[in-house]
Amino acid sequence: MSIHTDIRRTTIPQLVALKGQRKIAALTAYIAPIARAIDPHLDFILVGDSTAMVGYGLPDTLTISVEQMTSHAAAVVRATQRSAVVVDMPFGSYQESPEQAFRNAAHMMAYSGAAAVKLEGGAALAPTVAFLVARGVPVLAHVGLMPQYVNTMGGFKAQGMNDEAAARILADAQAHAEAGAFGVVLEGIAEPLARRITEALAIPTIGIGASPGCDGQVLVTEDILGLSGATIPRFAKRYADIGAQIGEAAAQYAEEVRTQAFPGLEHCFGVKKSG
Repeated sequence: MSIHTDIRRTTIPQLVALKGQRKIAALTAYIAPIARAIDPHLDFILVGDSTAMVGYGLPDTLTISVEQMTSHAAAVVRATQRSAVVVDMPFGSYQESPEQAFRNAAHMMAYSGAAAVKLEGGAALAPTVAFLVARGVPVLAHVGLMPQYVNTMGGFKAQGMNDEAAARILADAQAHAEAGAFGVVLEGIAEPLARRITEALAIPTIGIGASPGCDGQVLVTEDILGLSGATIPRFAKRYADIGAQIGEAAAQYAEEVRTQAFPGLEHCFGVKKSG
């Protein structure tokens, strides 16, 4: 006899409705095992283009493709039941025109099952956001420190640290909200600015290196698990050191192979049981 469990995935309107009710918790995932483990605890999972750096060891996020992001997103969707899944649009897949953005967003959503896309950019991208939303593509905007703009920003530097920069980022966020984005990621910006934006917008703000005053937070899962190397960003917190545990397990396995303690006959097939 099977027991049916009615598990419903969080929808984008439900995420929006959380503003002012409780904080939104999100993490990144790129592969099924990680996604499966974190799914019960989150409101949404971001399939970030940070997988270029975290998963592929690349120096930035600029070289990952639409097909790669679609495949990663599909793996995350298949492995999860509760969290909404948002997928990053990679560099060069949406900046040319709203039409280009729609073709790629529609492809990524159709072939992955993701509920929404995320794109980086200031007010200049607001018409693209409006174009996508009008055609059924929910959009999470991303302003402030934008990794896809690393070359124009001169590196991964905190943003909004003076009045002029702060005013520009506020205007960027407001433009996306007016264009119909369901939320906006605020990355690497001055804390008072993040609070100001959160108070000014009717849509949720998701902070990463921003402010505890944001409506929610997102981090790279590998950073909080100790899987991203010896150093982690200032804005992240390490909750476990899974990397060390993996190393210890690998060392024990290698030792048992070399000493012939593994495998035993109990790990083999076609072996007659004694007795």
